[in-house]
Amino acid sequence: MDLEVPCYFEKAMEKMHGLAIESERNRQCMVEAGVVNAMVHVITKSFKQGRTRCLEEALTILCLLWNSAAMVNNMKHLVGENLDFINSLTWILQLHQVDNNVKMVNEVIPILKSTIEVANSTILGNLKLEFFIEIISIIKNNRALSLHAIKSALHVLIETCSLGRNRVKIVEAGAVMELIELALEKQEKNITELMFILLAHLCSCADGREQFLHHAASIAMLSKKTLRVSSTTDDQALRIFSLISKFSASNEVVKEMLRVGAVTKLCMVMQADCASYCQAHQCE
Repeated sequence: MDLEVPCYFEKAMEKMHGLAIESERNRQCMVEAGVVNAMVHVITKSFKQGRTRCLEEALTILCLLWNSAAMVNNMKHLVGENLDFINSLTWILQLHQVDNNVKMVNEVIPILKSTIEVANSTILGNLKLEFFIEIISIIKNNRALSLHAIKSALHVLIETCSLGRNRVKIVEAGAVMELIELALEKQEKNITELMFILLAHLCSCADGREQFLHHAASIAMLSKKTLRVSSTTDDQALRIFSLISKFSASNEVVKEMLRVGAVTKLCMVMQADCASYCQAHQCE
């Protein structure tokens, strides 16, 4: 393949880029010919050598081919056990967040999400703090990015925090404070649901609850969103309230819950649940 010949490398990348853009048939043939494997190799090699030559082209080609039907069955084998590839994507995110290349960040994050979804537990357990810092910085800089990128970043954190050691790293990287700040802004329903799912996971550990309560608006935000977004958000809000009440219910916390109307909201949830229960039994 011309990719292995330095003098032909750029031309080969340009040609593949053009073919991938041209048609779905071309993309299908390229997947079958092993181009995805080649692009993963190019990206990983670029990371190890610290060079960016044709890196954008490699990522764009990979994005175009990633969702092909022929790719689905190969993903776990190709990237699910490849920590170098995850480290490469993290490196690329770092590069492009520094130079404000929004387009590339928007392309990399969905690939990272798909990679994390097929990664085995050993790979997930070896993720470094720097990985989580980069993902959380995407949430922090959300105004410049697409909704798809923000959702993908939240999915990455939810998927990885199933391991306790990762939960601690996510909290250490400052996720709780950034999630609360993001939740204070008006968000679409799906993003709010993902944020609350993640917050509930993080509040299951002591450091997560401590950070949550350290934010002056955390309980007020939780109370305000309850019964206003969706049943999924309500379930996660109740889970967070339960964790806070069980493990962190100081006098100050209880007073804050009373002050911002959280107790009233909890009573309203109980009334709504009772009404639903009674209605269901009347219909029997």
